This record gives sequence, structure tokens and C-alpha cells, in this order.
Amino acid sequence: MLSQAQRTTILELSVQGVSQHEIARMLGISRPTVRKVVRSNSTEVPEIARAEKAEPYRQRILELFSACKENLVRVHEELTAEGAALSYPALTAFCRKQGIGQAPIAAAGQYHFEPGEEMQHDTSPHEVQLAGKKRKVQTASGVLCYSRMLFFQCYPTFQRFDCKVFLTDAVRYFGGASQRVMIDNTHVVVLRGTGREMVPVPEMAAFGERFGFRFVAHAIGNANRSARVERPFWFIENNFLAGRTSTGWEDLNRQAREWCDKVNSTYKKHIRAVPRELFAVERLHLKPLPAWIPEVYRLHQRMVDIEGYVALHTNRYSVPVDWIGRRVEVRDDPHPEEKAILEVAPEMADYVAAMKQRGRKAPTFALRQLLRLIKEYPREPLLAAMRGAAHYGLYDLDRLERMILRRVVRDYFLLDDGSHDD
Repeated sequence: MLSQAQRTTILELSVQGVSQHEIARMLGISRPTVRKVVRSNSTEVPEIARAEKAEPYRQRILELFSACKENLVRVHEELTAEGAALSYPALTAFCRKQGIGQAPIAAAGQYHFEPGEEMQHDTSPHEVQLAGKKRKVQTASGVLCYSRMLFFQCYPTFQRFDCKVFLTDAVRYFGGASQRVMIDNTHVVVLRGTGREMVPVPEMAAFGERFGFRFVAHAIGNANRSARVERPFWFIENNFLAGRTSTGWEDLNRQAREWCDKVNSTYKKHIRAVPRELFAVERLHLKPLPAWIPEVYRLHQRMVDIEGYVALHTNRYSVPVDWIGRRVEVRDDPHPEEKAILEVAPEMADYVAAMKQRGRKAPTFALRQLLRLIKEYPREPLLAAMRGAAHYGLYDLDRLERMILRRVVRDYFLLDDGSHDD
């Protein structure tokens, strides 16, 4: 059976004066088939009327369907016992076509987006080969709904700080921001409510205002509303991540950005266009980036003590005396040493986070010491000592260094015990 596209091609070639013999050769079909389409002068695919084998038993099927408590296996058994020459697949196909025992099929809705109207954002867990080890990561993705431009990055965790880092990188990649960002009711953004009643965390609402967009959430269970961003996750897992290795987080996300550049310039069958070509139109409707984009920071709530200080990560910071007793917001910028540690040793992410919370040294000095250990000692004894320290909740880096040294001596040096063969 020829498709409508094939029939259209035959008629167009015939109008252009191409012979029926040549048309048949080009399309790989028979000349009588070409002749029949030309004579019909129609692109409509003719319907083939086939008699339903179950049609004579329709009334009996309805009676048995009720008596057998809607069990089609039992209906088929009773029909064959009564002498009906009807296979079980023929019975189920008939019931599907006639709507017997089937919920009415509802057409899936479609969402239309104007250029610059919406970006959809979501995350999905995946496994990657990072620095020679298999690790679970959170893949954060953002898709412009009109052009289908894709941007994603990978993170060890995905909290509010990471969300702001990702969205900042996303709007920089797109060169502007959409009017709104659709999310899936994640607690990272949501303060209370769901769907249209969702109220974002003030910190995230203020972050959105910085770039001129607002957060909205789809109704719970309405995954079709965020289909633009849901669909690429399968593509990322089975194309980008399949068999890919990287030396660290920076290398992995650099590869992700390059891959986005590639797929955004590739023709997509489901939209019949190239995203980057559509983006040429959408970019004109994006809100321009602010002249200055500040670095992302973590925001903490602290009470000023009676001495005029606030505490954060074992450090105390002085504030004006008239703030005593007031609740203030403290901005926590990431340490450059922490970035360097996670780049060269991503396996230490959990230990670093716990050390900052439970270690006795100031985070700045602790991170510098830990970075020194990473640079000075072999990787295997260092990681083995770290795992042992983490198991027992030890975050004293001086003790950690002694544990490393014991492993270095044991594994890397053979001590002479004084016995020699003369």
C-alpha cells in the first residue's frame, strides 16, 4: 500500500512529464501501480474494506462480556465452546475497534509556544565514567520551547545553589532569557503550592528577576506540559553518555557543551527543522542579559549574636553593632580551592561537604590543606585514607595525612629487614 507521500510524488513527477517507467524505477515500485495512481489523480490512500470475522457474534460478545465480568479470555472460551470459528487476537482486535471494554481514546494535546515565551528546566539522574570511576550524577537540562535549543550540564548534587549555577550558564549559552521557566514542582525552587498555585522561594524568585524571567510549575501528573525538556533526557543518556569518559567535572561539562552545539545544528525529524535556524528567530525575542552578572552564591539565614558577630562554617564575621539581635542573610561564595579539589578529585565531593560542616579548622584553611594533600600524595592511598576517615567521621586533616603516610609506606616502599644472602 502506497503512502500519501508516495502518491503525491508520483502525481508531481507525472505533471512534470516524467514517464511512468522512469517513475516506477525511481520509487522502486511496479509500473501498473504507477499507472493506477495516475489514473485516479488522487493522493488519498484508498481504504481496504475487510469483513470483521467477529461481526456476526457482536451481540453474543456483548452478552458474554458482561456475564464473564469483562474477561475476554473467558469470552473467547465461551464463544469457541458454542462453535464460533474465531481466534483470540481477532476477538481482541474487534473489541478494540468497537470500543468494547476500552476507554475512549483522547487525543493528546499540543502546546504552542511563541519565540522567547518559555524555557523548560528539569533534572534526571544518570551514571557516568568520571576520572576512571562510575559515578551517579544529576543531569540538569534546559530547552527553549520554540526553537528546541538544548543545553545541559552534570553535577554531583543538585541543590538551590547548583540550580542557580546551571540557569546562569543556560541563559549565557542562549544569549538571553525567556519570559518564564517551567519546572516540575521541585523543592529546589518551590516554597509552597503546586501547578498554578506554586509560590517560589523568595531567593529563587529574586534570582529570576535578575534575568527577567519568572518560575512557573505544571500541574502534578501533567508530564506532557514539560515534554520539551523530558524528551531529550533519553537522547542524552543513550547518545552523549553512552561509552563516554571524562577526567573530571570541567571536562565532562565541556564535552556536554560541545555536544549541545552539535545537536542544536542537526536537522530534527519531529520538528522538521534545525533548532539553531529556528533560534535565529527566537533569539530576537529573548530578554537581553544584564550588563553585569554576579557570581552565584549560597544564601544563609543567621542571627547576630550579642557580640555583634554572625557564624558561618566555624568562622565568625563582625557586623554593625546596631544589628545585634537581628536576623540577617549571609552570602557564601564558593572557595576557589574547593573548585580545584572537585575538578581533580571528584570522588571527594561528599567528604569535602562534610568537612566544611564538621571540621574544626576554618573552611578556607582546611580546603587549602586538603588541596595540598591531593597534589603531594599518590591518588590510591589518599582516596583509601579518605574513605576510612569518612567511615569513622574523621575530618581532622592532620590525622588524615598520617593515615595517608602509613599507606604510602606500606604500599610504595619495601623496607630492608637486614637479612641478605651472601
